[in-house]
Amino acid sequence: MRNTTSKLFFSILYPSLFLFILWGVKLFETAENVNLSWYGLYPRTVHGLLGIITSPLLHGDFPHLIANSTPLLIVGSVIFYFYRTIAFQIFFWVYLMTGVWVWTVGREAYHIGASGIIYGFVTFLFFSGIFRKDTKLLSISLFVVFLYGGTIWGVLPLRNGMSWESHMLGSLAGLITAYHFRNEGPVSRKYDFGDDEENEKIDVSGDPEPFEHSDESANDQSITYNYIPKEKENGGL
Repeated sequence: MRNTTSKLFFSILYPSLFLFILWGVKLFETAENVNLSWYGLYPRTVHGLLGIITSPLLHGDFPHLIANSTPLLIVGSVIFYFYRTIAFQIFFWVYLMTGVWVWTVGREAYHIGASGIIYGFVTFLFFSGIFRKDTKLLSISLFVVFLYGGTIWGVLPLRNGMSWESHMLGSLAGLITAYHFRNEGPVSRKYDFGDDEENEKIDVSGDPEPFEHSDESANDQSITYNYIPKEKENGGL
């Protein structure tokens, strides 16, 4: 029970620390009356390279930040709870790949916001269950589709002022990361009741030690990711 409580605590702690940074940046902008969107990701420029790191930390306004905060906390906590041994690697690769790809092929505008990471996390959870061929994780994959299926429209250029490239490329990053780590992380519980010669040699003095089992879940939340045209880089959001 104590280990479970500690595991739950740290799975919530790390996404919360990331959110603390996001809110700290926005509160600093408000308190100092400054606009940091200039530090967003602007594709194919030397200055825009900095945005690979800084763009997920910046948000257009508080509604934009609030819309991304809850899904970041929930989906991030799910990953840190059930994939705790590789969670930091998942975060790093989704974060980095999304930024690099948006810088490479994105529109000429300032891309800001953390929803590319959210799309990456959701896609990772979905495809991880498929690649692992585990019935429990597959059920979680279907659950993720049920809750976040509507976000698929975010990868299409249907709305002005939304970085659909970040959504699409974040999803691709999640897919690749799920495939790369398909043999790492949680292991399904397996029992062998076969009659082969090896099974006959099992020591009956004790039960075989079970493999670790995991389950995952996520809640439905809206996800937004804004971009700011270059001409507004020095103006308000």
